[in-house]
Amino acid sequence: MTFGRQPKLPRPRRRGLPAPRSATAPPPAPRTSGAGRRGRFRGRAARTRTRDRTRARTRTRTRARARTGLRTRIRTVLALATLLAVVCGLLLDGYLHAEVGNDARVHRSHPSHSVPDRLRHGGPVLTFDRHGRATEHTIPTRTLALTFDDGPDPRWTPEILAVLRRHRVPGTFFVVGQMVVRHPELVRRMRRAGHEIGVHTFSHIDLTYQDTGRIDRELAQSQLALAGAAAITSSLFRAPYASEVSALDDRTWPVQRHIGAKGYMSAFVDADSEDWRRPPVRDIVRNATPHAGKGASVLFHDAGGNRSRTVRALDRYIGRMKEKGYSFTTVTGALGAPSANHPAGTAHVWQGRALIQAASLTQAAVPCLAGLLGLVGAAVVGRLLMMAGLASWHHHTRARRRYRLVQQVDDPVSVIVPAYNEKECIANTLTSLAASTHPIEIVVVDDGSTDGTAEIVEAMALPNVRVLRQPNAGKPAALNHGMAHARHDLIVMMDGDTVFEPATVRELVRPFADPRVGAVAGNAKVGNRDKLIGAWQHIEYVMGFNLDRRMYDLLRCMPTIPGAIGAFRRRAVLDAGGMSADTLAEDTDITIALHRAGWRVVYQEYARAWTEAPGTLGQLWKQRYRWSYGTMQALWKHRRSIVDRGPSGRFGRVGMPLVVLFQIVTPLCAPLIDLFTLYGLVFLDPERSALAWGALMLVQLLGAAYAFRLDRERYRALLVLPLQQIAYRQLMYLVLLHSCVTAATGALLPWQKLKRTGEVDSLRAREAVR
Repeated sequence: MTFGRQPKLPRPRRRGLPAPRSATAPPPAPRTSGAGRRGRFRGRAARTRTRDRTRARTRTRTRARARTGLRTRIRTVLALATLLAVVCGLLLDGYLHAEVGNDARVHRSHPSHSVPDRLRHGGPVLTFDRHGRATEHTIPTRTLALTFDDGPDPRWTPEILAVLRRHRVPGTFFVVGQMVVRHPELVRRMRRAGHEIGVHTFSHIDLTYQDTGRIDRELAQSQLALAGAAAITSSLFRAPYASEVSALDDRTWPVQRHIGAKGYMSAFVDADSEDWRRPPVRDIVRNATPHAGKGASVLFHDAGGNRSRTVRALDRYIGRMKEKGYSFTTVTGALGAPSANHPAGTAHVWQGRALIQAASLTQAAVPCLAGLLGLVGAAVVGRLLMMAGLASWHHHTRARRRYRLVQQVDDPVSVIVPAYNEKECIANTLTSLAASTHPIEIVVVDDGSTDGTAEIVEAMALPNVRVLRQPNAGKPAALNHGMAHARHDLIVMMDGDTVFEPATVRELVRPFADPRVGAVAGNAKVGNRDKLIGAWQHIEYVMGFNLDRRMYDLLRCMPTIPGAIGAFRRRAVLDAGGMSADTLAEDTDITIALHRAGWRVVYQEYARAWTEAPGTLGQLWKQRYRWSYGTMQALWKHRRSIVDRGPSGRFGRVGMPLVVLFQIVTPLCAPLIDLFTLYGLVFLDPERSALAWGALMLVQLLGAAYAFRLDRERYRALLVLPLQQIAYRQLMYLVLLHSCVTAATGALLPWQKLKRTGEVDSLRAREAVR
C-alpha cells in the first residue's frame, strides 16, 4: 500500500484517431483477445479502487488527528481554566474580606483653608449643583435621622432591624459594598422595611489617600452591589471615618467635591454615639442625645465588632427620645427631599447579580478549600510518617543476612526488550545485558521501528540475542509477542532505554524462590540527573521506590511493576490474561490483574536499573500525562476488586484507596499548599504563613533524606528539593488535572514515543552513585 500522490493513469485516446508514437517507442503490441482487454480494464479499475481507498484512509487519518489535537487543546484549556478559577476565587474572597487591595491608613486632621466657613458651621448634609457650588442642609428641630454605618452584618443588623420594627422607626443604613455582596439578603430586608440605604464605599478605605480612579471604582462597585442585591442605586453617600461637617479640611474637601460632582449627597453627623468605642449603654444614649431640642443626624454602627450594647442602647434611646417629643425619619426625609434610592437599570441589575453569585460560590468554595488544605497537609505529613515507618521496618527485614542467603534462584531467564525507534539507546541496553551474571536470553521485539533499531541489534551480533519484528502495534502487543517466543518460564521485561547492572537480573529473580510470588518490581533510577529536570525526577524516583514501594510491599498491595524493570512468571502473566492494551499503563494493569489472580507481587530494592528520564518539560508532560491517565484507566478497569474476596479484595480495599489518595487526590490538591502560602504571605500573616510552609518543607526534606539514606544516594541532590516543591509540583498538578479532564471526557492515547539521547550507559550509571 502506498500513500501520497499516485501515478497518473494513461489518458484514453479518442476513438478513430491513432495514438501518437515517438521514434524510440517500441512497436505496438499485437492485438489481444477480448478476455485480455477485459483483464487490462479490470487491472485499471482495481488500481483506481486502491487509489481511492488510500486517499480515503489518508483523509480519515487527517481528520482524526485534527479531532485529537482539538480535544487535547480543549482539555488543556479546561485544566488551566480550573486553576485560574481557583486563583480568581481566592482573590475575590480576599477582596470581599478587605485582604486584597486594602489600605488601612486613616488621615489625621489638616488645615481647612480651602473649606468655606459657612459649610463647616452648617448642617450635616451637603449637596452640589452643576457648577460645583456646595449647599449645606440642617435637620429640623426635634427631628432625628438614625444612621448606621459599616453593615450589613449577619449577626447585629437583624437585631437592629428588629428594634426599629418594634418602635416603628425608619433608619438610614450606609452600607459597605463588600458586606452587601456577602449578605445581599439583609439589604433586601432593609428595603422591604422601608429603610433608606446609602453608600459607604466598597472596601471602607479612607478616600483621602486614594486617587480619583480608585474613588470612582469604590463608588461604581458599591452601586453594582446594591443593584445586584436589591435592584436599586443610591445617591446618598457617607465617607468612611467621617464625623461632623466641621471636621472637613484641605484633604477631605477635594474628595467631597469630586463625589458631589458625580451627583451624590454627602451625609455627615450631628451626634456621634461613639458606640465604636464600646462604652456603657448609658454613655451611648447620652452621646447620641442632641442638645436643647435640636434636630440631628445620629451615628450608630451595625457592624465592625460586638454591637450588643448598641442594640440595647438603641432600644432605650428611641423610647426616651419619643418621650421628649422627637420624631424619627430618614436623612432625605428630614430634608423633605425624595428618597435617595432609585431603581437600577436591567443591565446593571444582572451585572450585580453575577457579582453576588460569584461571591456566593467563592464563599462556599474557599472554606471547603481551606478545609481541604488542612486535610492535604495532614495527608502529606501522615503519608510521609507512615511510609518512613513502614520503609524502616521493610529495610530492617530485608537487611537480615538469612534473607539474602536463603533466596537463590538459578533458573535461566528470558529478557524481553520491546523497542520502537530506540537507535540512540538500544546498544547501551544490550551491552549492559550482555554483562549479566545470571544466565539469560535476550529477545528484542522491534515494533515497526523506522530508524533501523533492528538492524543495529543484528549488527551487534551478541550471543543469545534474537530479534523479532512486527508491524507497529504498541508496547503490550510487543511484550506478548516476545513472551510467546521466550524459551524460559521466568521473564524479565524492560524498556529499550534502560541499562542493567551485571547483578540486576540475579537480584531481580531472587523472590521467585517463593512459589507464591508471581511478579517482582525492581528499583528504577534516573541516569541523566545532571540537569535540573533530571534532578527533580531523581528525587521523585528515590522517594517513590524507597518509601512508596516498600510500604506497598509490606501491605502486599504493590500497585505497579515499573516498565523499566520487572520480572514475571509466565504462568502468572497467562493467569492474568497477558499484557493488555485496554489502558495506557499496561504495567499498572498487569500488576493489578496479578493481584486479582491470587499472585503475590513484591519489591526487590537490590535489583537496580538505570533509565533515561525525559530531558525537557514537553517530554516530561507527555510521559506523566500517559502514566496518570493510564493509572486512572487501570483503576477503573479493576474497580470490581473493591467487592471481591481474597487477594483481589485485599488490593481493592487496601491498595486501590491508597493509590487514589496518594497518587491522584493528594497530588491534585497539593498545590493548594503553595497557593494558600502565597496568599498568606501577601494578604494575611507573612510570618505564620512562611513558618507553616517551612515546617511542611522540613518534613518533606527529612522524608527525602531518609529515602536517600536507604538507597545510599548522595544528599547533595536534595539542594533542589525546595524548587522541586514549588515548580515541579505545579507541573505535575497540571498534568494530573489534564488527565482528570481527559478521563472525564473520554479519550484513547497512543503509545507515545519519547525522544531519547542515549546518554545513559552502564559506565555512567555506575559513576552516578560514586
